Amino acid sequence: MNAPNPDRATPTPAPARAPLMPLDEALERLLAQAVANLGVESVSTFDADGRVLAQDVVAQMTVPPLDNSAMDGYAVRSADCQAAGAVLPVSQRIAAGQVGQPLAPGTAARIFTGAPVPAGADAVVMQEDTEALAGRTQVRIRIAPAVGLSIRRAGEDVAHGAVVLAKGERLTPASTGLAAGIGLDRLSVSRRPRVAMFSTGDELVTPGTVAPEAMPLGAIYNSNRYFLRALLQRLGCEVTDLGIVPDSLDATVDALRGAAAEHDVILTSGGVSVGEEDHVKPAVTRLGALDLWQIAIKPGKPFAYGHVRRADGGAAHFIGLPGNPVSSFVTFLLLVRPFVLALQGAAKLDVPAIALRADFALPKADKRREFLRVRRNAQGGLELFANQSSGVLTSMHWADGVVDHPAGATIAAGDTVRFIPLAELMA
Repeated sequence: MNAPNPDRATPTPAPARAPLMPLDEALERLLAQAVANLGVESVSTFDADGRVLAQDVVAQMTVPPLDNSAMDGYAVRSADCQAAGAVLPVSQRIAAGQVGQPLAPGTAARIFTGAPVPAGADAVVMQEDTEALAGRTQVRIRIAPAVGLSIRRAGEDVAHGAVVLAKGERLTPASTGLAAGIGLDRLSVSRRPRVAMFSTGDELVTPGTVAPEAMPLGAIYNSNRYFLRALLQRLGCEVTDLGIVPDSLDATVDALRGAAAEHDVILTSGGVSVGEEDHVKPAVTRLGALDLWQIAIKPGKPFAYGHVRRADGGAAHFIGLPGNPVSSFVTFLLLVRPFVLALQGAAKLDVPAIALRADFALPKADKRREFLRVRRNAQGGLELFANQSSGVLTSMHWADGVVDHPAGATIAAGDTVRFIPLAELMA
């Protein structure tokens, strides 16, 4: 046996790596920081699509205010038309916006869609089931109408005093129309989050600054900047794009300090690993605090959350996404999206999965929870994009959803899987 060499130091064992954090825990921790305190502003109902309501909208009227006709036709008393073919004199004409006289027994009223049904009438017969006679002074009713036929009842849309739209709802075109329908030209909504974003990496090139044939070896165009800005704007954010920050600690510190001064959130992509050229961690730590999370998902393991202090004593949220484009895209949808909505006080943060059939096989299980890029086919099943690499952004363009696939499981063709539509995640 050789004698030990006293000049050779005993190697220090590497520190044990912390276990990967489950996605649900990461989301819970992130949302715990998303206090909805951006403030409230009044906006025109015309401009409220996509905004989050800051208070309930209560109807101060009934819609419709009166029973009205759902058809162009004739208002009648059903008792006068108990058999098909009854002929009645036309006693009046009622257009939308007019209120007619009470309907005399044994007569009909010419009526148009939306017009109030006259007192005494209990049915409207559409004109296709009638025949005008004697120069339109009489009408033959070709059917025996039931009570209530083609009548829209007062209040069947909105009742006076009802909560029409609830605080925390994210407004849609339908909900802005509903608000207008009860007379509201302005709505109280949460202020838009102000988000500053930048990318890190000396290898990044802005499209338009260098032609493809002139790109230096090792350089790549910055795609993340474009889809992240679009995703933030879809969530109602006011976005300031700070471009590409050079790979230096001082430059990163300066960018963070300037961004924190006027923004609620700072979002970066790249530079959240532990390499020598990853300066985001020390820069954020110098100005505030940072947690690096290794999340048990594929794609998108590296993720960072922290804060950057302002001179006034406040702080901006900091979120760092991985640099690989698919990883950045997926972690945004799964974590940043609900965080930004929660900042605005949104009540609905999740997008429920749909059970669909997999028309593909995934015979090899992964130790991480996977989000597979898929799209629906004409047979109602799901097809899998062939290359699931985190660097293949084509997969996100091709897909119309992702399969939320649990760790340690395989998929056989015909299995039922959990499908999440991208259209809802990116609404």
